[in-house]
Amino acid sequence: MQEDLLQIRADILAGRRSARTEMERSLAAARSPACAHVFTRTMFDEALAESEASRPNSPLAGLAVSTKDLFDIAGQPSPAGSVVLSHAPAAKADAPAVARLRAAGGILIGRTNMTEFAFSGVGINPHHGTPSNAALAGAVPGGSSSGAAISVATRAAFIGLGSDTGGSIRIPAALNGIVGFKNTARLVPTEGALPLSTTLDTVCAMTRSVRDAVVAHGILSARSVAPSARPLPERRFAVVKELFQDALEPAVSRAFERALSSLRDAGARIEEISLPPLADLPAINATGGFSAAESYAWHRQLLERSAAGYDPRVAQRIVKGADMRAFEYLDLVKARAEWIARMEAALAGFDAVLSPTVPVIAPPIARVAPGAERDEAFFRLNGLLLRNPSVVNMLDGCALSLPCQAAGEAPAGLMLWHGALHDDDILGIGLQVEALLKDA
Repeated sequence: MQEDLLQIRADILAGRRSARTEMERSLAAARSPACAHVFTRTMFDEALAESEASRPNSPLAGLAVSTKDLFDIAGQPSPAGSVVLSHAPAAKADAPAVARLRAAGGILIGRTNMTEFAFSGVGINPHHGTPSNAALAGAVPGGSSSGAAISVATRAAFIGLGSDTGGSIRIPAALNGIVGFKNTARLVPTEGALPLSTTLDTVCAMTRSVRDAVVAHGILSARSVAPSARPLPERRFAVVKELFQDALEPAVSRAFERALSSLRDAGARIEEISLPPLADLPAINATGGFSAAESYAWHRQLLERSAAGYDPRVAQRIVKGADMRAFEYLDLVKARAEWIARMEAALAGFDAVLSPTVPVIAPPIARVAPGAERDEAFFRLNGLLLRNPSVVNMLDGCALSLPCQAAGEAPAGLMLWHGALHDDDILGIGLQVEALLKDA
Protein backbone atom coordinates (compact mmCIF):
# COMPACT_ATOMS: atom_id res chain seq x y z
CA MET A 1 0.00 0.00 0.00
CA GLN A 2 1.24 3.49 -0.85
CA GLU A 3 1.80 6.04 1.88
CA ASP A 4 -1.71 7.25 2.53
CA LEU A 5 -3.26 10.45 3.77
CA LEU A 6 -3.56 9.38 7.38
CA GLN A 7 0.08 8.34 7.58
CA ILE A 8 1.36 11.58 6.07
CA ARG A 9 -1.02 13.69 8.18
CA ALA A 10 0.39 12.01 11.29
CA ASP A 11 3.91 12.89 10.13
CA ILE A 12 2.88 16.52 9.56
CA LEU A 13 1.37 16.73 13.04
CA ALA A 14 4.56 15.25 14.52
CA GLY A 15 6.73 17.74 12.63
CA ARG A 16 8.44 15.09 10.51
CA ARG A 17 7.02 16.59 7.31
CA SER A 18 5.45 19.85 6.22
CA ALA A 19 2.31 20.52 4.23
CA ARG A 20 4.29 22.63 1.78
CA THR A 21 6.82 19.87 1.11
CA GLU A 22 4.03 17.37 0.54
CA MET A 23 2.27 19.80 -1.79
CA GLU A 24 5.49 20.25 -3.76
CA ARG A 25 5.68 16.46 -4.14
CA SER A 26 2.06 16.28 -5.24
CA LEU A 27 2.54 19.03 -7.80
CA ALA A 28 5.70 17.40 -9.14
CA ALA A 29 3.65 14.25 -9.75
CA ALA A 30 0.85 16.30 -11.29
CA ARG A 31 3.31 17.89 -13.73
CA SER A 32 4.93 14.56 -14.65
CA PRO A 33 4.31 12.68 -17.92
CA ALA A 34 2.27 10.14 -15.95
CA CYS A 35 -0.37 12.84 -15.50
CA ALA A 36 -0.61 13.83 -19.17
CA HIS A 37 -4.25 14.66 -19.97
CA VAL A 38 -5.24 14.27 -16.32
CA PHE A 39 -6.18 17.90 -15.65
CA THR A 40 -8.53 20.11 -17.65
CA ARG A 41 -7.62 23.09 -15.48
CA THR A 42 -4.83 23.40 -12.93
CA MET A 43 -4.62 25.42 -9.72
CA PHE A 44 -1.00 24.62 -8.90
CA ASP A 45 0.25 28.08 -7.90
CA GLU A 46 -2.78 28.73 -5.71
CA ALA A 47 -2.39 25.30 -4.10
CA LEU A 48 1.23 25.88 -3.18
CA ALA A 49 0.39 29.25 -1.63
CA GLU A 50 -2.54 27.78 0.30
CA SER A 51 -0.36 25.00 1.70
CA GLU A 52 1.71 27.61 3.55
CA ALA A 53 -1.34 28.70 5.54
CA SER A 54 -2.86 25.24 6.03
CA ARG A 55 -3.89 23.87 9.43
CA PRO A 56 -1.90 20.72 10.35
CA ASN A 57 -4.60 19.61 12.77
CA SER A 58 -7.38 19.75 10.19
CA PRO A 59 -8.62 16.38 8.87
CA LEU A 60 -6.83 16.81 5.52
CA ALA A 61 -3.89 18.84 6.87
CA GLY A 62 -3.38 20.96 3.76
CA LEU A 63 -2.87 17.95 1.48
CA ALA A 64 -3.74 17.80 -2.21
CA VAL A 65 -7.17 16.84 -3.51
CA SER A 66 -8.51 16.88 -7.06
CA THR A 67 -12.04 17.39 -8.31
CA LYS A 68 -13.79 15.96 -11.35
CA ASP A 69 -14.58 18.55 -14.01
CA LEU A 70 -18.33 18.37 -13.41
CA PHE A 71 -18.22 19.97 -9.92
CA ASP A 72 -18.78 23.66 -9.35
CA ILE A 73 -15.82 25.66 -8.10
CA ALA A 74 -16.58 29.29 -7.38
CA GLY A 75 -15.39 31.52 -10.19
CA GLN A 76 -14.95 28.71 -12.74
CA PRO A 77 -17.21 27.14 -15.36
CA SER A 78 -18.04 23.45 -14.97
CA PRO A 79 -17.61 21.97 -18.48
CA ALA A 80 -17.87 18.29 -17.45
CA GLY A 81 -15.18 17.21 -19.92
CA SER A 82 -16.92 18.93 -22.84
CA VAL A 83 -16.10 21.80 -25.15
CA VAL A 84 -19.71 22.91 -25.59
CA LEU A 85 -19.74 24.21 -22.00
CA SER A 86 -16.17 25.50 -21.87
CA HIS A 87 -17.42 29.11 -21.91
CA ALA A 88 -20.44 28.60 -19.67
CA PRO A 89 -20.98 31.11 -16.86
CA ALA A 90 -18.71 30.67 -13.86
CA ALA A 91 -20.14 29.02 -10.78
CA LYS A 92 -21.12 31.41 -8.02
CA ALA A 93 -20.23 28.98 -5.22
CA ASP A 94 -18.43 25.72 -4.59
CA ALA A 95 -20.46 22.53 -4.80
CA PRO A 96 -21.17 21.25 -1.26
CA ALA A 97 -18.76 18.35 -1.75
CA VAL A 98 -15.97 20.72 -2.81
CA ALA A 99 -16.75 23.09 0.04
CA ARG A 100 -16.61 20.25 2.58
CA LEU A 101 -13.21 19.07 1.35
CA ARG A 102 -11.86 22.61 1.56
CA ALA A 103 -13.33 23.18 5.02
CA ALA A 104 -11.60 19.98 6.15
CA GLY A 105 -8.22 21.35 5.06
CA GLY A 106 -8.00 19.83 1.58
CA ILE A 107 -6.34 21.97 -1.08
CA LEU A 108 -7.59 21.76 -4.66
CA ILE A 109 -4.88 21.29 -7.24
CA GLY A 110 -7.10 21.14 -10.30
CA ARG A 111 -10.12 19.94 -12.22
CA THR A 112 -9.68 16.42 -13.57
CA ASN A 113 -10.45 15.06 -17.01
CA MET A 114 -13.42 12.75 -17.49
CA THR A 115 -15.61 11.11 -20.06
CA GLU A 116 -17.67 13.91 -21.55
CA PHE A 117 -20.76 14.44 -19.37
CA ALA A 118 -19.82 11.28 -17.40
CA PHE A 119 -21.53 8.99 -19.92
CA SER A 120 -19.13 6.03 -20.21
CA GLY A 121 -17.09 3.66 -18.09
CA VAL A 122 -14.07 3.58 -20.43
CA GLY A 123 -12.61 7.05 -19.83
CA ILE A 124 -12.01 8.17 -23.44
CA ASN A 125 -12.17 11.92 -24.08
CA PRO A 126 -11.72 13.15 -27.68
CA HIS A 127 -11.57 16.83 -26.64
CA HIS A 128 -8.91 16.85 -23.93
CA GLY A 129 -7.07 13.62 -24.64
CA THR A 130 -7.29 10.41 -22.64
CA PRO A 131 -5.10 9.83 -19.56
CA SER A 132 -3.09 6.63 -19.63
CA ASN A 133 -3.72 3.96 -17.04
CA ALA A 134 -1.34 4.52 -14.12
CA ALA A 135 -0.30 0.86 -13.91
CA LEU A 136 -0.40 -0.22 -17.56
CA ALA A 137 1.10 2.34 -19.91
CA GLY A 138 -1.18 3.11 -22.83
CA ALA A 139 -4.16 1.25 -21.37
CA VAL A 140 -7.59 2.77 -20.73
CA PRO A 141 -7.95 4.58 -17.39
CA GLY A 142 -11.58 3.65 -16.82
CA GLY A 143 -14.28 6.24 -16.44
CA SER A 144 -16.01 8.35 -16.19
CA SER A 145 -13.79 9.69 -13.37
CA SER A 146 -10.62 8.97 -15.33
CA GLY A 147 -8.44 11.91 -14.37
CA ALA A 148 -9.48 11.69 -10.72
CA ALA A 149 -8.26 8.09 -10.60
CA ILE A 150 -4.93 8.84 -12.23
CA SER A 151 -4.37 11.81 -9.93
CA VAL A 152 -4.64 9.47 -6.92
CA ALA A 153 -2.76 6.54 -8.46
CA THR A 154 0.20 8.74 -9.47
CA ARG A 155 0.33 10.38 -6.01
CA ALA A 156 -0.65 13.80 -7.33
CA ALA A 157 -3.70 13.83 -5.03
CA PHE A 158 -4.71 12.04 -1.86
CA ILE A 159 -8.43 12.23 -2.61
CA GLY A 160 -9.93 12.26 -6.08
CA LEU A 161 -13.46 13.65 -5.88
CA GLY A 162 -15.74 12.15 -8.50
CA SER A 163 -19.18 10.81 -9.22
CA ASP A 164 -20.57 7.32 -9.72
CA THR A 165 -23.74 6.71 -11.73
CA GLY A 166 -23.03 3.19 -12.95
CA GLY A 167 -19.51 2.58 -11.69
CA SER A 168 -17.61 5.76 -12.52
CA ILE A 169 -15.64 5.68 -9.26
CA ARG A 170 -15.20 1.94 -8.87
CA ILE A 171 -14.26 1.14 -12.49
CA PRO A 172 -11.21 3.45 -12.67
CA ALA A 173 -10.28 2.48 -9.11
CA ALA A 174 -10.20 -1.19 -10.09
CA LEU A 175 -8.30 -0.63 -13.33
CA ASN A 176 -5.64 1.54 -11.66
CA GLY A 177 -5.14 -0.40 -8.43
CA ILE A 178 -6.59 2.08 -5.94
CA VAL A 179 -9.62 2.28 -3.64
CA GLY A 180 -13.01 3.61 -4.72
CA PHE A 181 -16.02 3.91 -2.42
CA LYS A 182 -19.55 4.48 -3.73
CA ASN A 183 -21.65 5.51 -0.76
CA THR A 184 -25.43 5.34 -0.53
CA ALA A 185 -26.39 8.17 -2.85
CA ARG A 186 -28.55 10.13 -0.41
CA LEU A 187 -25.70 10.55 2.09
CA VAL A 188 -23.75 13.15 0.07
CA PRO A 189 -25.40 16.13 -1.66
CA THR A 190 -25.26 16.17 -5.46
CA GLU A 191 -25.97 19.89 -5.76
CA GLY A 192 -23.34 21.72 -7.75
CA ALA A 193 -22.50 18.65 -9.83
CA LEU A 194 -23.63 18.57 -13.45
CA PRO A 195 -26.06 15.63 -13.55
CA LEU A 196 -26.06 12.50 -15.67
CA SER A 197 -28.93 10.71 -13.94
CA THR A 198 -30.61 12.42 -11.02
CA THR A 199 -31.85 9.01 -9.89
CA LEU A 200 -28.51 7.19 -9.92
CA ASP A 201 -25.81 9.86 -9.50
CA THR A 202 -23.63 9.52 -6.41
CA VAL A 203 -20.94 11.94 -5.20
CA CYS A 204 -17.97 10.03 -3.78
CA ALA A 205 -14.20 9.63 -4.01
CA MET A 206 -11.11 7.54 -4.72
CA THR A 207 -8.23 7.20 -2.26
CA ARG A 208 -4.98 5.30 -1.70
CA SER A 209 -6.35 3.15 1.12
CA VAL A 210 -9.60 2.05 2.72
CA ARG A 211 -8.89 4.01 5.88
CA ASP A 212 -8.51 7.13 3.73
CA ALA A 213 -11.85 6.22 2.15
CA VAL A 214 -13.37 6.29 5.64
CA VAL A 215 -11.96 9.80 6.17
CA ALA A 216 -13.15 11.02 2.76
CA HIS A 217 -16.63 9.62 3.23
CA GLY A 218 -16.92 11.19 6.68
CA ILE A 219 -16.04 14.59 5.24
CA LEU A 220 -18.29 14.33 2.19
CA SER A 221 -21.27 13.00 4.15
CA ALA A 222 -20.69 15.39 7.07
CA ARG A 223 -21.22 12.62 9.59
CA SER A 224 -19.23 10.49 11.99
CA VAL A 225 -18.46 7.19 10.27
CA ALA A 226 -18.27 4.13 12.52
CA PRO A 227 -16.82 1.21 10.53
CA SER A 228 -18.03 -2.13 11.80
CA ALA A 229 -15.30 -4.05 13.66
CA ARG A 230 -16.85 -7.51 13.94
CA PRO A 231 -14.16 -10.15 13.29
CA LEU A 232 -14.12 -11.99 9.97
CA PRO A 233 -15.13 -15.38 11.47
CA GLU A 234 -18.43 -13.73 12.42
CA ARG A 235 -19.00 -12.47 8.89
CA ARG A 236 -21.27 -14.08 6.33
CA PHE A 237 -20.57 -13.23 2.69
CA ALA A 238 -22.42 -14.04 -0.52
CA VAL A 239 -20.83 -14.79 -3.88
CA VAL A 240 -23.10 -14.58 -6.90
CA LYS A 241 -22.18 -16.77 -9.85
CA GLU A 242 -24.68 -15.44 -12.40
CA LEU A 243 -23.80 -12.23 -14.25
CA PHE A 244 -20.98 -11.06 -11.96
CA GLN A 245 -18.55 -13.80 -12.98
CA ASP A 246 -19.51 -14.08 -16.64
CA ALA A 247 -16.67 -13.59 -19.15
CA LEU A 248 -13.98 -13.06 -16.52
CA GLU A 249 -10.50 -12.67 -17.93
CA PRO A 250 -8.15 -15.28 -16.40
CA ALA A 251 -6.11 -12.68 -14.49
CA VAL A 252 -9.24 -11.27 -12.86
CA SER A 253 -10.56 -14.74 -12.06
CA ARG A 254 -7.28 -15.73 -10.39
CA ALA A 255 -7.14 -12.57 -8.30
CA PHE A 256 -10.77 -12.95 -7.22
CA GLU A 257 -10.44 -16.61 -6.27
CA ARG A 258 -7.24 -15.87 -4.37
CA ALA A 259 -9.06 -13.16 -2.38
CA LEU A 260 -11.90 -15.57 -1.58
CA SER A 261 -9.39 -18.18 -0.46
CA SER A 262 -7.71 -15.69 1.88
CA LEU A 263 -11.06 -14.80 3.41
CA ARG A 264 -11.98 -18.45 3.92
CA ASP A 265 -8.60 -19.10 5.54
CA ALA A 266 -9.34 -16.21 7.92
CA GLY A 267 -12.57 -17.89 8.98
CA ALA A 268 -15.11 -15.91 6.96
CA ARG A 269 -18.20 -17.82 5.85
CA ILE A 270 -18.68 -17.51 2.09
CA GLU A 271 -21.80 -18.89 0.44
CA GLU A 272 -22.48 -19.12 -3.27
CA ILE A 273 -26.00 -17.92 -3.93
CA SER A 274 -28.35 -17.23 -6.79
CA LEU A 275 -29.98 -13.82 -7.21
CA PRO A 276 -33.00 -14.36 -9.49
CA PRO A 277 -33.87 -10.61 -9.60
CA LEU A 278 -30.71 -10.01 -11.66
CA ALA A 279 -32.39 -11.71 -14.59
CA ASP A 280 -35.09 -9.02 -14.57
CA LEU A 281 -32.74 -6.07 -15.15
CA PRO A 282 -32.77 -6.21 -18.98
CA ALA A 283 -36.56 -6.07 -19.06
CA ILE A 284 -36.70 -3.29 -16.45
CA ASN A 285 -34.27 -1.17 -18.50
CA ALA A 286 -35.65 -2.16 -21.90
CA THR A 287 -36.93 1.35 -22.66
CA GLY A 288 -33.50 2.89 -22.09
CA GLY A 289 -33.05 3.21 -18.35
CA PHE A 290 -32.65 6.25 -16.13
CA SER A 291 -29.38 7.61 -17.54
CA ALA A 292 -30.65 8.05 -21.09
CA ALA A 293 -33.99 9.58 -20.11
CA GLU A 294 -32.67 11.91 -17.43
CA SER A 295 -29.59 13.02 -19.37
CA TYR A 296 -31.74 13.81 -22.41
CA ALA A 297 -34.01 15.96 -20.26
CA TRP A 298 -30.96 18.01 -19.24
CA HIS A 299 -29.21 18.07 -22.63
CA ARG A 300 -32.01 18.37 -25.18
CA GLN A 301 -31.77 22.13 -25.71
CA LEU A 302 -27.97 22.12 -25.67
CA LEU A 303 -27.97 19.30 -28.23
CA GLU A 304 -30.24 21.34 -30.51
CA ARG A 305 -27.72 24.17 -30.47
CA SER A 306 -24.39 22.37 -30.27
CA ALA A 307 -24.72 18.69 -31.23
CA ALA A 308 -21.66 18.88 -33.49
CA GLY A 309 -19.49 19.70 -30.48
CA TYR A 310 -20.40 16.55 -28.55
CA ASP A 311 -18.43 13.33 -28.46
CA PRO A 312 -20.53 11.30 -30.96
CA ARG A 313 -20.45 8.24 -28.68
CA VAL A 314 -21.88 10.28 -25.82
CA ALA A 315 -24.50 12.04 -27.94
CA GLN A 316 -25.61 8.69 -29.32
CA ARG A 317 -26.42 7.43 -25.83
CA ILE A 318 -28.10 10.63 -24.67
CA VAL A 319 -30.51 10.89 -27.60
CA LYS A 320 -31.85 7.41 -26.86
CA GLY A 321 -33.67 9.06 -23.98
CA ALA A 322 -35.84 11.04 -26.39
CA ASP A 323 -37.90 7.95 -27.13
CA MET A 324 -38.98 7.21 -23.57
CA ARG A 325 -42.61 8.14 -22.89
CA ALA A 326 -43.89 9.46 -19.58
CA PHE A 327 -45.72 6.28 -18.62
CA GLU A 328 -42.61 4.23 -19.43
CA TYR A 329 -40.53 6.40 -17.10
CA LEU A 330 -43.09 6.05 -14.32
CA ASP A 331 -43.18 2.30 -14.90
CA LEU A 332 -39.39 2.26 -14.61
CA VAL A 333 -39.49 4.08 -11.27
CA LYS A 334 -42.04 1.60 -9.93
CA ALA A 335 -40.20 -1.42 -11.31
CA ARG A 336 -36.96 -0.28 -9.70
CA ALA A 337 -38.58 0.10 -6.28
CA GLU A 338 -40.05 -3.38 -6.51
CA TRP A 339 -36.74 -4.81 -7.73
CA ILE A 340 -34.86 -3.21 -4.82
CA ALA A 341 -37.27 -4.81 -2.36
CA ARG A 342 -36.70 -8.26 -3.88
CA MET A 343 -32.92 -7.80 -3.91
CA GLU A 344 -32.81 -6.65 -0.29
CA ALA A 345 -34.91 -9.63 0.78
CA ALA A 346 -32.53 -11.99 -1.03
CA LEU A 347 -29.47 -10.40 0.64
CA ALA A 348 -30.89 -10.29 4.15
CA GLY A 349 -28.57 -12.02 6.60
CA PHE A 350 -25.41 -11.39 4.60
CA ASP A 351 -22.81 -8.83 5.65
CA ALA A 352 -21.76 -8.15 2.07
CA VAL A 353 -21.66 -9.55 -1.43
CA LEU A 354 -18.24 -10.24 -2.95
CA SER A 355 -17.64 -9.90 -6.68
CA PRO A 356 -15.04 -8.75 -9.17
CA THR A 357 -15.44 -5.01 -9.67
CA VAL A 358 -14.98 -5.41 -13.42
CA PRO A 359 -14.39 -8.61 -15.41
CA VAL A 360 -11.37 -7.45 -17.42
CA ILE A 361 -7.88 -6.00 -17.13
CA ALA A 362 -7.52 -2.55 -18.70
CA PRO A 363 -7.03 -2.98 -22.49
CA PRO A 364 -5.00 -0.61 -24.70
CA ILE A 365 -6.53 2.78 -25.48
CA ALA A 366 -5.76 2.16 -29.16
CA ARG A 367 -8.43 -0.53 -29.34
CA VAL A 368 -11.23 1.87 -28.41
CA ALA A 369 -9.85 5.29 -29.36
CA PRO A 370 -12.22 7.70 -31.15
CA GLY A 371 -13.14 6.47 -34.62
CA ALA A 372 -16.23 4.87 -36.11
CA GLU A 373 -14.24 1.75 -36.98
CA ARG A 374 -13.65 1.16 -33.26
CA ASP A 375 -17.15 1.98 -32.02
CA GLU A 376 -18.19 -1.66 -31.76
CA ALA A 377 -15.17 -2.51 -29.61
CA PHE A 378 -15.74 0.60 -27.50
CA PHE A 379 -19.37 -0.16 -26.71
CA ARG A 380 -18.58 -3.82 -26.00
CA LEU A 381 -15.90 -2.79 -23.49
CA ASN A 382 -18.15 -0.11 -22.01
CA GLY A 383 -20.87 -2.68 -21.38
CA LEU A 384 -18.44 -5.06 -19.71
CA LEU A 385 -17.00 -2.39 -17.43
CA LEU A 386 -20.41 -1.11 -16.33
CA ARG A 387 -22.07 -4.51 -15.92
CA ASN A 388 -21.10 -5.37 -12.34
CA PRO A 389 -20.92 -1.98 -10.62
CA SER A 390 -24.14 -0.64 -12.19
CA VAL A 391 -26.16 -3.26 -10.30
CA VAL A 392 -25.29 -1.44 -7.06
CA ASN A 393 -26.49 1.92 -8.42
CA MET A 394 -29.77 0.34 -9.48
CA LEU A 395 -30.02 -1.13 -5.96
CA ASP A 396 -29.45 2.32 -4.41
CA GLY A 397 -26.69 0.56 -2.51
CA CYS A 398 -23.11 1.13 -1.44
CA ALA A 399 -19.93 -0.56 -2.63
CA LEU A 400 -16.19 -0.52 -2.12
CA SER A 401 -13.61 -1.53 -4.72
CA LEU A 402 -10.16 -2.38 -3.44
CA PRO A 403 -7.14 -3.91 -5.18
CA CYS A 404 -6.89 -7.70 -4.99
CA GLN A 405 -4.06 -8.46 -7.43
CA ALA A 406 -0.75 -9.92 -6.27
CA ALA A 407 2.49 -7.97 -6.53
CA GLY A 408 3.58 -7.64 -10.13
CA GLU A 409 0.14 -8.39 -11.56
CA ALA A 410 -2.11 -6.01 -13.48
CA PRO A 411 -4.68 -4.28 -11.27
CA ALA A 412 -7.93 -6.11 -10.50
CA GLY A 413 -10.63 -4.97 -8.12
CA LEU A 414 -12.57 -6.81 -5.44
CA MET A 415 -16.00 -5.25 -4.87
CA LEU A 416 -17.75 -5.48 -1.50
CA TRP A 417 -21.35 -4.34 -1.73
CA HIS A 418 -24.79 -4.29 -0.18
CA GLY A 419 -28.01 -2.28 -0.18
CA ALA A 420 -28.67 1.24 1.03
CA LEU A 421 -27.20 2.52 4.31
CA HIS A 422 -24.84 -0.41 4.87
CA ASP A 423 -21.97 2.04 4.31
CA ASP A 424 -20.26 1.73 7.68
CA ASP A 425 -20.44 -2.07 7.56
CA ILE A 426 -18.92 -2.14 4.07
CA LEU A 427 -16.12 0.21 5.09
CA GLY A 428 -15.41 -1.84 8.21
CA ILE A 429 -15.23 -5.04 6.19
CA GLY A 430 -13.04 -3.24 3.68
CA LEU A 431 -10.52 -2.33 6.36
CA GLN A 432 -10.32 -5.99 7.40
CA VAL A 433 -10.07 -7.31 3.85
CA GLU A 434 -7.41 -4.77 2.88
CA ALA A 435 -5.24 -5.82 5.83
CA LEU A 436 -5.81 -9.48 5.04
CA LEU A 437 -4.86 -9.16 1.36
CA LYS A 438 -1.83 -7.04 2.21
CA ASP A 439 -0.51 -9.81 4.41
CA ALA A 440 -1.42 -12.64 2.01
